Amino acid sequence: MLEINNLSKRFGTVQALNDLNMTVNPGEIMGLIGQNGAGKSTTFRLMLNFITADQGVVKWNNQKLDQSVYNQIGYLPEERGLYPKLSIEEQILFFGELRGKKRSEIEPKINAWMDRFEVKGKRKDKIKSLSKGNQQKVQIITTLIHEPQLIILDEPFSGLDPVNASMLKDAIIDVKQSGAAIIISSHNMDNVEEMCDRLTMLKKGQRILYGTIEEIRSSFERLKLVVETPLPASQLQLIDGVNHVQSIGTNRYRLLLNREEVGKEVFNLVTKDGYIPVFSQQPPTLDEIFRMKVGESNE
Repeated sequence: MLEINNLSKRFGTVQALNDLNMTVNPGEIMGLIGQNGAGKSTTFRLMLNFITADQGVVKWNNQKLDQSVYNQIGYLPEERGLYPKLSIEEQILFFGELRGKKRSEIEPKINAWMDRFEVKGKRKDKIKSLSKGNQQKVQIITTLIHEPQLIILDEPFSGLDPVNASMLKDAIIDVKQSGAAIIISSHNMDNVEEMCDRLTMLKKGQRILYGTIEEIRSSFERLKLVVETPLPASQLQLIDGVNHVQSIGTNRYRLLLNREEVGKEVFNLVTKDGYIPVFSQQPPTLDEIFRMKVGESNE
């Protein structure tokens, strides 16, 4: 288990991270989200001792996370770092050896990993000859091939098209199911909501949300409502507490409420003659919550 306790870091007058607490259990994916400059990359660099914390400690399985456990970590930085003159094979073997593996352990796995991510190239091809997307696939392979138990992925989907992003999601789910603890930083809220078990949201170095995706979404009122009814929009708009009605198809509307209880009034009206096929009152999506909590309106 990863434990981050009271972690803080200041750069001059800027408090980059302020008293962060977070745990990530084996077989769990934690989403770490926030705007640029919120403290995500600072958190990763503190975890890996790239920079020194002003306060706090990071533990892995009840011991301080230091060089003695680095071989159990897979880290994909936001800034890509491959050696362009090495071949795909040499690059993967090099990073595998850096993580304490023998060439004889890594070499037989290379073809399978290249096939899994559909790397367009041969093992002997130079990194510099690959497209940016294929270079990223190779770097992802170097992150995972030594079977790490703690995986840190900083913007892993950057530069990947939807097909390749789906491949990466499948690989992340597989290593999660093998028992790895995983932290993902991403600006794509759909990916975070789809994959992550829990979430930490940072704003200006401060933790502002923490919990499961469902807990966080449920902490907000259900002010969005989708309904399918033969009633006209004008009649729905007359309900006290309905702020806006938008037509989204034949007899289908999206309503914005000013308080959650108004949903009951809408339900009573649209069901007065019996069955309706659609009535869905939902809390905001993670993307909407992100915009509410750390978006431009909060700057």
